[in-house]
Amino acid sequence: MLEAIAKLLVLQDRDRKLRHAEAELANIEPERQTFKTKSLTIQAQLDQVRLRVKQIESDRKQLELEVEAKKQMIERYANQQLQTRKNEEYRALAHEIETCKTAITSIEDGEIELMEHSEQAQKEVARLTKAAESAKKLSDEQTAQLGAREQNLQKELAQLQSNREELAAAVDPGVRARYERLTKSRGENVLVGVQHGVCGGCHMKLPPQTLVAAQSDQDLVTCNSCGRILYFTRDMVLAGDD
Repeated sequence: MLEAIAKLLVLQDRDRKLRHAEAELANIEPERQTFKTKSLTIQAQLDQVRLRVKQIESDRKQLELEVEAKKQMIERYANQQLQTRKNEEYRALAHEIETCKTAITSIEDGEIELMEHSEQAQKEVARLTKAAESAKKLSDEQTAQLGAREQNLQKELAQLQSNREELAAAVDPGVRARYERLTKSRGENVLVGVQHGVCGGCHMKLPPQTLVAAQSDQDLVTCNSCGRILYFTRDMVLAGDD
């Protein structure tokens, strides 16, 4: 194999591993935030339901006060009835008493409805409490695992970067410049093998003269279609060999 190709393959492998490690490292924080967000969302739902329970209890107590106030009014009207001698005034007080009793019935119906709502809300609190605990536990576990993974990736990345420049410096400057340009346009697969007469990058059929040049291993050969650098080894198959 041409020495320049061999060195480029080593550099390409190092760059590929670097990109993969960097990509995986970049995904750590979004993953961490996903677990935290889910936990915080459930906790927020739980807090909201707890507030609703408190509001229902406050509303129920307010209705109790209203009932007590209506009962006191009934007692006052009843006492006034005992003191009056006028039939018209007596009937007016009786009407007020009935109005208060009707209001009490309506308020008590509202209390029953609030009790039903409170029972439903309490069940929701119990459900969300379990869900929040599970989500918090999962978030903590995943955050710890991601933290450990992050540290390992940072170490791996540092090791990969440690002698990358040394590997790049070993490549002829002109060849390296071509490699760098292709990396920007073609991604991580710049050097590709020849298999069954096609380019290993774009999979287009290669002209016979290109195949011969790649097999001769005398100079850098590029694909006529995509411009990637081609190489050929004995375990590969040229067109017509199979």
